[in-house]
Amino acid sequence: MLRRITPILLTLVVVALAVTALAARPQSPPARQSADYVVLVGVAGLRWDDVDAQRTPTLWRLAREGSIGSLSVRSAHRPTCPVDGWLTLGAGSFAAWPGSRGVDGQCPPVDVTLEQPDGIGANLPEQESVALHNQERLPWGTVPGALSESVRCSVAVGPGAAVAAARPFGRVDRYAPTLPAEPAGLLGSCVLSIVDLGAVEGADPAVRAAAAAAVDAQLARVLDARPPRSLVIVAGVSDTERPSRLHVAVAHGPGWEEGWLTSPSTGRRGYLQLIDLAPTALVALGRPMPDRAFLGRPTESVGGRPADLSAAIAEPADADREAAAQREVAGGFFVLLAVVQVALAVAVLPLLRRARRHAGPYGPKPVPRPMVATVEVLLIAAALAIPAALLAEAAPWWRFAHPAASFAGLTAVLLAATTLLVRLAPGYRTTLGPLGAVAGLTTLAVGLDVVTGARLQLNGVVGYSALEGGRYAGLGTVGLGVFVAAALLTAGWLAQRVRRGWRPIVMVVVGGAAVVVVGSPYLGADSIGAIALTAGVSVAAAISAGGWLTLTRLAWATMAGLAVTVGFAVVDLGRAPAERGSLGRFLAALGDGTAGLTVQRSGAASFETLVNSPLTVLALAGALLVWFALLQPWGGLMRLFGIYPAIRAAMTGTAVAAVIGGLLGAAALDVVGAAAAVVVPMAALSALRVLDHSADRTRPAADRPADGSTDGGPTGSGSTGSGPTDGGPIGGGPTGSGPTDGGSTAGGPTDGGPDTRSSAEVASG
Repeated sequence: MLRRITPILLTLVVVALAVTALAARPQSPPARQSADYVVLVGVAGLRWDDVDAQRTPTLWRLAREGSIGSLSVRSAHRPTCPVDGWLTLGAGSFAAWPGSRGVDGQCPPVDVTLEQPDGIGANLPEQESVALHNQERLPWGTVPGALSESVRCSVAVGPGAAVAAARPFGRVDRYAPTLPAEPAGLLGSCVLSIVDLGAVEGADPAVRAAAAAAVDAQLARVLDARPPRSLVIVAGVSDTERPSRLHVAVAHGPGWEEGWLTSPSTGRRGYLQLIDLAPTALVALGRPMPDRAFLGRPTESVGGRPADLSAAIAEPADADREAAAQREVAGGFFVLLAVVQVALAVAVLPLLRRARRHAGPYGPKPVPRPMVATVEVLLIAAALAIPAALLAEAAPWWRFAHPAASFAGLTAVLLAATTLLVRLAPGYRTTLGPLGAVAGLTTLAVGLDVVTGARLQLNGVVGYSALEGGRYAGLGTVGLGVFVAAALLTAGWLAQRVRRGWRPIVMVVVGGAAVVVVGSPYLGADSIGAIALTAGVSVAAAISAGGWLTLTRLAWATMAGLAVTVGFAVVDLGRAPAERGSLGRFLAALGDGTAGLTVQRSGAASFETLVNSPLTVLALAGALLVWFALLQPWGGLMRLFGIYPAIRAAMTGTAVAAVIGGLLGAAALDVVGAAAAVVVPMAALSALRVLDHSADRTRPAADRPADGSTDGGPTGSGSTGSGPTDGGPIGGGPTGSGPTDGGSTAGGPTDGGPDTRSSAEVASG
């Protein structure tokens, strides 16, 4: 009875851990009106390295007294040209102006038709067609002008501001093409004012400095004319050329003193998105959100900023440089990784064919030991490439004159060091020694980064970029795949070292801890990843003690994933709309009929990732190697699975979690590819080790020394030939297919003993 209810109890434990981790989300205090007026000042292209105490004294003072942050200006187009940025600002969601894409990497200036029939406001005749384009052609359901529609009256100064302030039918309530000589009356005529101060563009430092100084002089006039109790937000609303960059964001007013800007849409101190400015303005004015909610979330000011403004500004400026360098390096790194791993997959095929040692005098000539040892070291290095690249982010490689070379050199040094650490680790010569060491190091590297704030993943080569606007905190797509694989392999390695009955418990304990790391809003903040990992852990726990993945066990794993999903959905839907996670927002969209847009966005993102990501190559190459080589009778993996059922469970659970995580997370094969980068090299190495010991035999009792030793051979537990079975066959195979639970092997070495060959082999014939 205990054995029958064990899967049920373990499933309930995993579900409880996952739901608890996902539901524990900090509650934000209710928003209150903090200003009577809001003035949004936009400058296309303004970056933090344009801000200086001498050239831009007004902006410097504003930053010293207010709250600052790095602004991601993602829109529906990439890069975000000025007209797209202004339209996104006024919509509070990703928007695009038809035909606004730049040519040869340069963005066109804001060039729109404005009519002024009454001399008070203005009309944007193209606005209705723009609104139709965004609602029917783009997958976000954006409503241009949603910010202006949420207030009684708004003011626009300049053509860019008119694009942001135009209502969906094109009307701008108050409009001036340039800032008046006495702007106080205009800025005080409505609760919301949007001001376009031009652009800071070009690569020439002198040209940028002159443009920034001119903008600063205009900003001084705006501040002198600002209404009482007003919130002023200065933002670099767009890019002006390729590639995209991070831009300036400053908020100055009551309640915004000397802090960092952040937003629930980023979850990262010092970062916010362009789409966050519209809801921020409405919350400051105490106005309700529009019926069709913004994609952005209200910005907040938090503490922890350095007292020295120069040091404070250096952080977002450095983040901009890192994000720009990451874009240049990341593609080349993953292409090189894919090429190397595919080359290793091809190189390991003949070794697998000749790795199986024959007991008799005849057989294929074995591969020289130095060659096998070299390939094993290369496989270890390939599996550690992504963790080494993650650790390289601890050093500021992007500050050097040649960032790509600096990153490559630093990663190579770390890769050599970690590979040497695995090579010198105790138990390296055992079959599972390298696998356990690589899995443990990878789990430790990624886990510690997530627990300490995921600083190495933000703008990291193997992390995520703030420029992309997809994720700013927690565990990224690559990190999820690597962590899932490493955590489950670590659990399998540990489970294989304990008695059979304890293995499912070890898998649940280690896997449950990994679920908490992935799903907790304070840590990995990836609810989809936690749901996928829950299913993987449940599968792994069910088959870790041996046996096949039966329909019943698969049903329990599916029920565990569904239970976590339903539990978190119930908790998430009970929160306020602004506090919900991705799952809660999707279910709410199902209720109001807008879920089709979410599915459309996910499908488009998955397809783009599938055809453009080098990780797709890694996933496909790994699948081909496993299916057509490692799982063949001569490939060794089936033998490995028979001898070490906990490893089979870990790899099966990894496959389940990676596939589910990629499908539900709109990441195509990226999660699978990242997991394969760790699992496949270790599977190939372990298969080589098992095949190398396929002819090992335990000695008959009459031939053993009196003290029971085996003269350096694999340690048996008393049986001959097939080894002990701990009461029954393992891995679902017939009795005699291999030992279990630390016994001697007819097909491989013991889990914990040295990987040496027996001095006595049975001669053929």
